[in-house]
Amino acid sequence: MLALLNPEDLLRNGGLLILGAIVFAESGLLIGFFLPGDSLLFIAGFLASEAGNNVLPPLPFVILVSASMAIIGDQVGYLIGNKMGPAIFARPKSRLFNPDHVTKAHAFFEKYGARTVVLARFVPIVRTFAPVVAGVGKMDYKTFVRYNIVGGLLWGAGLPLLGFFLGQIDIVKEHIEIAVIAIVFISILPVAIEFINHWRSSRKLSAE
Repeated sequence: MLALLNPEDLLRNGGLLILGAIVFAESGLLIGFFLPGDSLLFIAGFLASEAGNNVLPPLPFVILVSASMAIIGDQVGYLIGNKMGPAIFARPKSRLFNPDHVTKAHAFFEKYGARTVVLARFVPIVRTFAPVVAGVGKMDYKTFVRYNIVGGLLWGAGLPLLGFFLGQIDIVKEHIEIAVIAIVFISILPVAIEFINHWRSSRKLSAE
């Protein structure tokens, strides 16, 4: 399973097609939360450079595919939430769906409001469920579209650009696997911090 989710192998074998498919699934489908979005975009930028042997087409094409699929994916997620509504919260837990993820995305919205559509792009799991929660909450569609475009461009262009330029630095190029792990670590850091805060709050309430 881990081999199947190796971003470099996926991109070498599937190119821009697999890049677009994964970004779309992670952004717009409820079962896409386990996909390697951040590391995939970083590696895609690297593989589009000379340092990455130009395995992928030039960087502008990588950015076009990743940003557009991210934006379209979120639009689909919003429509799913808008049409299915509260039924999503009532879905039973399964191997591919955990209602707790939707609840966390909802809490994210409660804290950050419409900005969540942008901020969630950089938070694994939350970015999969944020557009769905926006749809469930009947967020103003024009407002959602504006934030969605901004978030999709920042995430879909930012990480490939990072991979493209950092990958040309010798120490990064020679240790690209470590760089990917670092990207993954940074991306899950907000989730880890939120988990620790929640754990501390729970302990505090239990002690009272």
